Formats: sequence, structure tokens, C-alpha cells
Amino acid sequence: MTEPAPSQDGLKRGLKARHMQMIAIGGSIGTGLFVASGGTIAQAGPGGSLVAYALIGMMVLLLMQSLGEMSARLPVAGSFQTYASVFVNRHFGFAIGWNYWFNWAITVAAELVAAGIIMSYWFPDTPGWIWAGLFLILLTGLNALSAKAFGEGEYWLAAIKVITVVVFLICGVAMIFGILGDSTPGFSNWSDGEAPFVGGWLSIVSVFMIAGFSFQGTELIGVAAGEAENPKRDIPKAIKAIFWRIMLFYIGAIFVIGMLIPYLDPSLLSSEASDITTSPFTLVFERAGVAFAAALMNAVILSAILSAGNSGLYASSRMLYSMALDGKAPKIFARLNKRGVPMPAMLLTASVGLFGFLTAVVGQGSAYTWLLNVSGLSGFIAWIGIAVCHYKFRKAYIASGQDLANLPYKAPLFPLGPVLAFVILIVVIAGQNYQAVLDGNLLQMASSYVGLPIFLLLWLGHWLATRKQPAEVIDPWTAKLN
Repeated sequence: MTEPAPSQDGLKRGLKARHMQMIAIGGSIGTGLFVASGGTIAQAGPGGSLVAYALIGMMVLLLMQSLGEMSARLPVAGSFQTYASVFVNRHFGFAIGWNYWFNWAITVAAELVAAGIIMSYWFPDTPGWIWAGLFLILLTGLNALSAKAFGEGEYWLAAIKVITVVVFLICGVAMIFGILGDSTPGFSNWSDGEAPFVGGWLSIVSVFMIAGFSFQGTELIGVAAGEAENPKRDIPKAIKAIFWRIMLFYIGAIFVIGMLIPYLDPSLLSSEASDITTSPFTLVFERAGVAFAAALMNAVILSAILSAGNSGLYASSRMLYSMALDGKAPKIFARLNKRGVPMPAMLLTASVGLFGFLTAVVGQGSAYTWLLNVSGLSGFIAWIGIAVCHYKFRKAYIASGQDLANLPYKAPLFPLGPVLAFVILIVVIAGQNYQAVLDGNLLQMASSYVGLPIFLLLWLGHWLATRKQPAEVIDPWTAKLN
């Protein structure tokens, strides 16, 4: 078997086209779709949630087009951290990189907690921390093998999620037309109570945040570009498939749930990953006559959780490795093992995940909640970074005298795409907890928005520490970026 070719930054290009496709698909399918989608319908009604997911889906499409243009032309593991450093400034790149690393490191901890809870469905007498520890060892071991091993693991975990959604959509459509189940409600659930739009625009704005959290992870394809076997070919293919994936999986699922389950159904109000019996997917499968629907969805949600943990370890270790190469993190994290895996960076991420998990286990619930809030907001900040970087990237590309026709992938809606995505993200971040602002609840406001001052402090701190150091002038079109 041939050894994968090394990338510019020393990593090995072991991710094949099918891996890239599934990384792109798997990044947007998780507990946000399987569980939290029910809560959005209960909050905004079937029409309101459909509008919210469609608008956020369009925003994500624009962002992925922006990221696709940059990562197909400059496929590096640092992705938008590297682009931010080169096309905006090194201080912005420093803040974006550490912000993204923290985002996924804490996400790993959150997924370990959720995995322990999920396993209690089958093993109620086994402490959750045991399962969490076993899963952390499993995911760390898988990532330690090679980028190809990560890609293979993500391929099959994502395949489980994709098959589940496809079967769900087929069963749901059959139920809508009366082929499955006892009877079909038709469009009655779209006129029940205040449906289809419940709570007006404020409810739709509040669902923006939930929808945004659900889609976080689609940007992983940019990080994976640094180890893609053929990024100029595979990244455009994966990006072009994103729109149809969003439309089919999210919009289709929300439509089916809204048709079959009234928004007033109390079962939809649950948004906890541990409450499998009230997942809208479970409810629809049960009404379709699928035996062991709760056990089935429990297994699927566990695969989604492990997929998120797998991706989290991969993305954060590559981001930390890239920052170490660029002088934004200690040099020890720039070390690779013989299989091209940045082990010191991965072990630090795994230890942070373990620490976060133990924080939740020992009862420091409020501290852990704050960490999760910072992490969630960090994902939106990273997306803002992508929009800003693309705008600056295209301007720099044209200024250098290069032909746009030579780009492996060209975002079709520039400059409208990144500008519109930027505006929508500002609205999403501002409305993250508008109710706390209206009520004057300072503690909730601080908990919801604490990620913003942390990001700004990272930016300012790096500027203060390095303002007297001359900035390195890099020609991104000819130089090795890392």
C-alpha cells in the first residue's frame, strides 16, 4: 500500500474523496437534528421553524462556499486561522485559532458527558464516567492511528446518521400519504392553534441560534483540506453537495415532523439528548409501527455523539498543530508521530476534554454550563472569521493580478455571500439570549455572551504582546503558509 503524500505543513494526505464527502455530511447531522428539532417546532411552530432552518441553511451554504474557495486554493490544516493571519492580521488569526481550538476541546467534553448518559439507557447501573472514559480512549486511539483512520471512522459513523435520516424521510412521507400508520393528519397540524407561525419573528430569531448550533461542524471540511488526498477535486465536490444535504435532511425532516406531530404536543418540548423517548424521530418511528424505536434512536444518537467527539479531537488537534507551526502556540505541539499525527496537540485536547467531563461529574454544573456557552458562541465567531477572511482573500487574489478562472472553486455569490452571512451571524449572536437582555438578567446575559469578551481579550492580548515585533510578510500564492 502506498504511503499518503505529505502536505505542505508536514501532515499526510490520507483522506480520500468519500471521506471528504462524509465529513461534510456528518458535520451537520447530530443531536441538533435528532432531538432539538422538536423543541424548535414547539417554540416557533412548523412554519416558523422551517423558515428559521431554511435561512440558517442558506447562510451556512454561503459560508461553505467561501471556505471552499479558500481551502481548495490553499489547503492547509490551519484553515481559517491561517487565512485570518495572512489576509486580515496575525492578531485576528491568533484569536480565531485559539477560539476554535477551545470550541472543539469543550465540545469533546460535552459529548463524553452525553455518551455516558446515553449508555445508561442499556446499562442503568454502570456509572456514566466509566463509559465516558472508555469512549475517550477509543476516540483518542482512533485519531492516533492516522488521518485515514479518523476519516474511515467518521465515514461509517456519518453513514449511520445518513441512513437513519433517509429512512425517517421515507417513513414520514409514507405516513403523510396514509401508506403507513393508522391515519394521516394531512395539513391539520399547520393550522392548529397559532400554527404555522407561533410567536412571530422573535420566535424565529430564537430558533436561529438553535439551528446555528445544529449546523456547527460543517466547517470541518476546511480543516480536513490539509490532509485531503486531492483537495482541488474533492473540496468543490463536497461543497456543491452541501446545499442539497441541508435541503433534504434538515428542511425535509422539519417538514415531516411538522406535518405529523402538532406543535402543542408536550413531547416536542424536550431538547435533552438523554430523553430518547421524546425525540421527534422516535415519535414518528413509533407511529409508523417500527419496533424498538427508542432503542434504535438511542443507538443512532450515540453514533452522532461519537462522531462529534471524533471530529472534535481531529479538528482541535490540527488547529493547535497549525498554530504551533505559526508561532501562536508552544512548539511542542508542532511535533508529529511517524504516521503524521500531531500527538502532543491531540493529547492536550483529550486532557481538556477529560477535565471538562470531570468538572461536570463532580457537580460543578454551573461552571460547566458557562464553558459550554463559551464554546457554543465560539462556533459562531469562527464562522464570522470565515466570512471576513473570504472577503479579504478575494480582494488579495485580484490585487495580486491572478485570474479568477484559475481558482479550483469559485464562490458564485461574492461579495454578497460573505457579506450576507456576516450580517445574519451578527443577528444570531445578538439574539442568542435576547430574553435575558429584555428582562435585565445580568447573570444570564453574562453566561450567554461571555465568549465575545474572551475572543476580544485574545485579540487584544496578542496585539499587546507582539505589537513591537515586525509582522512577517507572506506571499500566500507562492509561499508555504505554515
